[in-house]
Amino acid sequence: MSNRAVHTDRAPEAVGPYSQAVAVELAGGRKMVFTAGQIGLDPSTMQIVEGGIEAQTRQVVSNLTAILEAAGAGWRDVVKSTVFLADIQDFGAFNEIYAEAVGDPLPARSAAAVRDLPKDCLLEMDLVAVCNG
Repeated sequence: MSNRAVHTDRAPEAVGPYSQAVAVELAGGRKMVFTAGQIGLDPSTMQIVEGGIEAQTRQVVSNLTAILEAAGAGWRDVVKSTVFLADIQDFGAFNEIYAEAVGDPLPARSAAAVRDLPKDCLLEMDLVAVCNG
């Protein structure tokens, strides 16, 4: 088993000692991709996008899409997502946009409201994907 860091300029740079994602090579030519949590940062400005939960969710989906593609994966390969919301009242609006990104079979998901998120953002999400290497 080996792993490699995944990086793309189409998603925000890591702002600490972590990778945007790590791809783990498995036996049989398969791999798992673990993304770091993504917030609604525009990668060109490194600022949180304006427009509330909808705009931030779309940016998070865009960031995660870019990272998955850099790892050789896509949303169809996602088996688990974890979502942290600053306000559980945003769950419905988040869910509508999330549903546009994911396909069948739907990945397993955990979602929780939390007290604080980086840069006062409204959500953070990470993914686990399994795909052909």
